[in-house]
Amino acid sequence: MHAALRLFVFLALAIRLACAALVLPSTAGPVNPVAAVAVLEDKSGQLTLADAMQSTAFRPAATGGNDINLGYSHSVYWLKLTLDTHAAPGRDWLLEVGYPSLDHVELFQPYSGRADHAGDRQPFAKRPVPHRNFVFPLALPDSGTATIYLRVRSEGNLTVPLRLWEAKRFQWHNQDLYALLALYYGMLLALGLYNLLLFLSLRDRLYLCYVAFVASMAIGQLSLNGLGNQYLWPDWPAWGHVALSTGFALTGFFGALFTRLFLNTRQIAPRWDSLIVVLMAAFMLAALGPAFMPYQWSAILTSLAGASFAAVAVIVGVVCLYRRQPGARYFLLAWTLLLIGVGMQALRNLAWLPTNALTSHTMQIGSALEMLLLSFALADRIHVLRREKELAQTEMLATREATLATLRAHEQELEQRVDERTRALTEANARLAASEAQLLELAHHDQLTGLPNRLLLNERVSHAIVRAQRSRTLLALLLVDLDRFKPVNDHYGHAAGDCMLQAVARAMQGAVRASDTVARLGGDEFVVLLENLQDAVDVERLADQLNAAVAAAHEAAGIPQAISASIGIALYPTHGDDVTTLLRRADEAMYHAKEIEPGSWFVARGIS
Repeated sequence: MHAALRLFVFLALAIRLACAALVLPSTAGPVNPVAAVAVLEDKSGQLTLADAMQSTAFRPAATGGNDINLGYSHSVYWLKLTLDTHAAPGRDWLLEVGYPSLDHVELFQPYSGRADHAGDRQPFAKRPVPHRNFVFPLALPDSGTATIYLRVRSEGNLTVPLRLWEAKRFQWHNQDLYALLALYYGMLLALGLYNLLLFLSLRDRLYLCYVAFVASMAIGQLSLNGLGNQYLWPDWPAWGHVALSTGFALTGFFGALFTRLFLNTRQIAPRWDSLIVVLMAAFMLAALGPAFMPYQWSAILTSLAGASFAAVAVIVGVVCLYRRQPGARYFLLAWTLLLIGVGMQALRNLAWLPTNALTSHTMQIGSALEMLLLSFALADRIHVLRREKELAQTEMLATREATLATLRAHEQELEQRVDERTRALTEANARLAASEAQLLELAHHDQLTGLPNRLLLNERVSHAIVRAQRSRTLLALLLVDLDRFKPVNDHYGHAAGDCMLQAVARAMQGAVRASDTVARLGGDEFVVLLENLQDAVDVERLADQLNAAVAAAHEAAGIPQAISASIGIALYPTHGDDVTTLLRRADEAMYHAKEIEPGSWFVARGIS
């Protein structure tokens, strides 16, 4: 009996001390007032300020120094805080409620008659202080105590982190914090753009999936930090109300899809893959949920699916690592850090973990580390795949060598048994090869002169054009037509004409470089292909040499009848960029040379 009485007295004293006035320090802050906060649950939502001021049902927050987290609830909560300003007279104090996704937050200061209203269900411009969090100016007396009341209602998680700031100190704190947030979102932007460029370059949907994951993470974090309500959708409170749940639900959906694609769970771990598909459906239902069901259900479903996926993804990562899936090692480390943050965030939203600086920012910390490590995961995945490909190629080559060795052994055995037949086949093959070579020679060379014919010439010109494009050099095609050749046939016979053509072919080959091509089109027409020319002057000089060589060919043939050559010159790329055009332009230039003076040359300048 005495023990129970002492326990009752102790508890009453603890409640009295816990609800005692908070003495504001003479320093600039910040001050966490949670130890002096009392909480009253209004299940009906009908209590007025006067009702709350007269209520004796307030209980200490009893959070052990952690921020107040009331989980998901349909109730309205009143928070009472008494402040003592004796130690800090004449200062301007601000109360910050650091959870921007609360629907309605009302601050009442009965001693001054002031009431302020904020929340993500109203436009940003109506907030008493323009800030990403809910910030309320306090009109405290210079000396004495003042009791303030907060009325909080929200369909989402009811986390109410409170901080008291001296106004100037609050401004300095904001500068540092906004710089860190800018750095964080800069990392998100850089990662998203980098992977988007990789997708546009490689067309690998894995990168597009990751871009969607980063974009969804940005939406959720912008809503969680209040920057979205402040800068991106200040006049769209309907979206600001659901952006947190929808953004993180989409983050979970694309994160699960990325996991399936990256780890190839459909083949490596099909059972776990089915579970991931179920979680993806849950995430998508949560993302679309605010359109057809209460927001609180969507928020709870997002938190439950997030906590579940955190565990599933880690397990799948371990399974894939055990099965040597490329990139699984870095993936496991990267996603473990992120999903620990997601899981802790979800458990904090469900009030299963205390709300403090660590649990409030675990997702940001985890996602920042995940950005760095996942790049190693992608690189490691590519490295392992390349190494496996090389190993497979090595094994294939070894198998091929072994097969060849076996075939050689069988071939030797077969040769020993059927030696005569083998020799016969070898001889037949040799004859066949000789015949093929002869046919190939006949197909590509002129039978009389041994020069390349039109078929081989077209092939060589096409290849020469490609080389000239690469090296940006000139290429010349010279069409050579013999003058006064017909009298040779008429007076000395066709045998003499053939001898003259052979002599001309040898003379022209002697006049050009070994790398150049002399071809016979037929009759008394020849074509010379010149490559790697730096100037058109070189072509003109060679044309003179060809004229001289042709003029002296009758002496080598032992025929008194002298002949000459009319030469038409076409240059690549000046006169054409294909075989047909160059030959046509050279032919036109050759006829123009005959008209001017037989035995001369003409460059196809201005010929259409």
